[in-house]
Amino acid sequence: MIKFMVLLGIVYFSRTGEQYSVGNITEGNTAIVAGMIADKTGGSLFEIKFADDVYPAGYSELIKFAQKEKRQKARPAITGTVDNFAEYDTVFIGYPNWWAEMPMPVYTFLESHDFTGKNVVPFCTHEGSGFGGTDEKVRDVTRARMLRGFAIYGHTAQKDRDFAREKVNEWLSSIGF
Repeated sequence: MIKFMVLLGIVYFSRTGEQYSVGNITEGNTAIVAGMIADKTGGSLFEIKFADDVYPAGYSELIKFAQKEKRQKARPAITGTVDNFAEYDTVFIGYPNWWAEMPMPVYTFLESHDFTGKNVVPFCTHEGSGFGGTDEKVRDVTRARMLRGFAIYGHTAQKDRDFAREKVNEWLSSIGF
């Protein structure tokens, strides 16, 4: 039997600082989940980072700033590149769900890469809204073949990592990873 090597990447956007229901954090909720996916799949991690990070660390200020970006449909500059992106068969895309929307830097990433022929797997952290339609937005922007995504409470990823890892692993197994 011939086994083909599948290259996969885990691209994510995550925030530290003061966050809803978890307080001040030094590792973002979505970053935690991305790490769990990488542990299980062996995929390469790529964090979407700002070229100039002007997002406030305080939760109330962050809300105002991110909502303004959403209204303006901003596409903030990001830094770094995914090595060999064209070679990836599957790309996991992770983000926090902010008011039924992906953070604008995620759009910057998605719109600047060619997803032709790739499988895309969305995952998000949230505090009650699940995907809130953001998985459909990933599909619309990438026009890629979508695999069933995964949504988990941010506070679960942050405060109950064993349970979160169990759920991540169950999901990954259910979609063939």
